[in-house]
Amino acid sequence: MVAQTELDDDEMDRVFQALAAATRRDILRRTLDDEHSVSALARDYDMSFAAVQKHVAVLEAAQLIVKRAEGRERLVRADPQMIARARALLARYEEIWRSRIDRLDALLADPDPRPSLPPTPPPASTT
Repeated sequence: MVAQTELDDDEMDRVFQALAAATRRDILRRTLDDEHSVSALARDYDMSFAAVQKHVAVLEAAQLIVKRAEGRERLVRADPQMIARARALLARYEEIWRSRIDRLDALLADPDPRPSLPPTPPPASTT
């Protein structure tokens, strides 16, 4: 099976909406290195367990984390493939903007961006 590299519009919306909240970014950061139970994650936030579950559900819907059951616990970990896909998209946007900035820098560096025209001859004398 070939890994999908392009995010479609719906995936892009879900990923960036999921990353819009600081709590979700923190949950994702914490699950990059190790798997955590939702209850262990919830202990570190000043919010209800249900609120943390909702944040986890948003991350899961965006496919940024994977959740699995182990007994009564639900364990979550970051999905490196989706993170890599999102990173590739951001890298493309960065390339576009860097190119635009480079072109702007070149325009600003030119003291006279107008095309060179031959000098205009003085008007003919009518005397």
